[in-house]
Amino acid sequence: MAKEITIRKGFDIRLEGAASRQITDLPVSDIIAIKPPDFPGIIPRLLVAPGDEVRAGQPLFYDKNLPDLRVTSPVSGEVADVVRGDKRRILEVRILVDKTDRRYLDFPAADPASLSRQDIIRHLLDSGCWPYIRQRPFSLLANPADTPRDIFVSCLDTAPLAPDLTFIIEQEMDAFKTGLTALGRLAEGRLHIGVGRHSPRSLEAFGNVHVFTGPHPAGNVGIQIHHVNPIRKGDVVWYVHPQDVIIMGRLFREGRYRPDRVVALTGSCVTTPQYYRVVTGQQLSALTEGRLKGLFTRLVQGNVLTGQTTTPADFLSFYTQQLTAIPEGNEPEFLGWLLPGFGKLSLSRTFFSWLKPGRTYALDTNTHGEERAFVMTGQYDRVLPMNIYPVYLLKAILAKDLERMEQLGIYEVAEEDFALCEFVCTSKIDVQRIIAEGLEYVRKEG
Repeated sequence: MAKEITIRKGFDIRLEGAASRQITDLPVSDIIAIKPPDFPGIIPRLLVAPGDEVRAGQPLFYDKNLPDLRVTSPVSGEVADVVRGDKRRILEVRILVDKTDRRYLDFPAADPASLSRQDIIRHLLDSGCWPYIRQRPFSLLANPADTPRDIFVSCLDTAPLAPDLTFIIEQEMDAFKTGLTALGRLAEGRLHIGVGRHSPRSLEAFGNVHVFTGPHPAGNVGIQIHHVNPIRKGDVVWYVHPQDVIIMGRLFREGRYRPDRVVALTGSCVTTPQYYRVVTGQQLSALTEGRLKGLFTRLVQGNVLTGQTTTPADFLSFYTQQLTAIPEGNEPEFLGWLLPGFGKLSLSRTFFSWLKPGRTYALDTNTHGEERAFVMTGQYDRVLPMNIYPVYLLKAILAKDLERMEQLGIYEVAEEDFALCEFVCTSKIDVQRIIAEGLEYVRKEG
């Protein structure tokens, strides 16, 4: 029977521009790109050069430290360019897409329930599906040589304007269940599936189902891990996004790597927010052209709390499930906080907008202030549903006190878990950056 867990701390940021339940298939753009910086921790070594012909599922590069860990092409075509940055760092592998039908490398179709754990690992590595499996702590790609304590799949996303994962999963439920079967074999019975109150309950046959209710960040996989079985030093926990589970399921059912995904185009600057089915690496202009409004718009890959600023000329990142367009906050505000603020969002009762708790907001990017003294206000504790002391952890990171960081729970957290802390911070502290630096320091020194 599913276990229900109620998250009481947090905050739901209700923004205008939620995606309607409509999916449109978009044609593949002329050029797609796979970006090695999307894969934290890997040192890429190229297997292709400009002019090479590739098929979908053919390796483009591998990790220097783990040569079996390969990233493969999502489409067939010709390698058009390898874009490099400082010190010849590989930024993008661009592919000129076939105008005819997509050509695939063939992989054996098989029922993962009949395969051994090693066979499933080899299948995922050969096809390029392994990078969909990531690990906590440190949010790195999983090491296939590890045996994880648990594997988590969160089928609930509570971030601002987040895609409805239940709606997306229902489009390919059979592939999703096949992917869960494969993960169940990898987890050796320790697969945990986090769902919302209205998510399908038919998943209990595949793993331990936990029903999460409450405000954001209830859908964060890190929060779910914390409330089911917290991570301690030495633990390795794997996690996979539901859309990536579907892609893995397609591999076993169809015998080919087909990384198409459903992306939500959301935000108050979108004319008609809805879902689009695209291929990984798609050029963003294919999604945004003719669909945005306003002269000054910020385009974000992901949600407004944790996403990365981008442009229509960029390409869809490997793990992106959502594009958000909101107004740039580049205009001065007359009288600022002195006005009654009927249309302003506030976690307290500073503005009269608290009289309408269910309303949505067209927020812009203005932070309404700059970084200032780091003061103890208790704000972080009200929105972080974890049994840790967030301010003390941040100060331990700033002091590079490794022992203190470990005592305060550094292994349990990731940047996204502290995104609300950054949103509510009176001091305008770049909290997520500090957490990222702390995790990198512990990974290298711990």
